[in-house]
Amino acid sequence: MPSSTVDFATVRRQALLVVAGQVAVAAAGGLICYLERDRRFAVSALIGGAIGAAATLTQVLVGLRNSAGKSPQAVMRSFLRGSVLKLAVTVVLFVLALRRHDLAPAPLFVTYVATFFVYWVALARTIRSGGV
Repeated sequence: MPSSTVDFATVRRQALLVVAGQVAVAAAGGLICYLERDRRFAVSALIGGAIGAAATLTQVLVGLRNSAGKSPQAVMRSFLRGSVLKLAVTVVLFVLALRRHDLAPAPLFVTYVATFFVYWVALARTIRSGGV
């Protein structure tokens, strides 16, 4: 079986930078909500951003774990497993968050979507630069 020529250490490092970007967006969303509104909106924004970052971190840790030297099929299975777990983590964390009646839904979802954009912008930049 041929092994992959992808530098997985670099891919993991880039993916962790995406997670760091998502955490930064979550913190900025929380700060903006605190300054513009109140503590409840800030906490809601932070939780929404944390959901996005936690889901991406799950995908990185599971999907890119031990990928170096594996066959392309094994790499793809691992990546798909990470994607499925990312979705599961997202659903579970949203269910838990929405059970709290003291959260404001708008900042929760807006900040989650903002972290989602960080993920997709990073992916688009990687594809455009020929990194994938």
